[in-house]
Amino acid sequence: MPRCALALSSMVLVVAAAHGQGVPVLIPSQNRPPGMALLVERVVPGGVQALGVYAVTADPARPGLLRIKVWEELPNDVKVRSETIGCSVTAPMRVTNDGRQLILRQLNPGGVITSVNRRDHLVWWASCHPQHAGQDPDGLRAVALQLGYSGNLQEREQLLPAGSL
Repeated sequence: MPRCALALSSMVLVVAAAHGQGVPVLIPSQNRPPGMALLVERVVPGGVQALGVYAVTADPARPGLLRIKVWEELPNDVKVRSETIGCSVTAPMRVTNDGRQLILRQLNPGGVITSVNRRDHLVWWASCHPQHAGQDPDGLRAVALQLGYSGNLQEREQLLPAGSL
């Protein structure tokens, strides 16, 4: 028993030492969840940066809304956020957070896409219309109009204090 405990504690120390010295224990890109729709992937200094959506399910308490997981990957880190997406023709939206506050973004599918709203639209299209996941939302105006979106909605953002997320 003491020999087993000693071996186990030695192994923990080796892993802890390796982690503390910057030796990668896990590579984020090799641990992506199955079924993830990859929206953006690019090489950056140190590795890969990626954005993906997975685990898209209908919200049982609120019809018309989806629950999703958003995978934000950096070469040495991954953030996974639970979000809510609204796909309705009259109120398309994304509800996300930044760790300090809830962010409610009302979207305009088929409208103007800029560097400010591109990620929101990538996530929204992948969630609401997965057959268009990863496509540039700037080129989806005709599709949005065909699906019944006006392309003339006012995009807005509301920030709500979240307390402890």
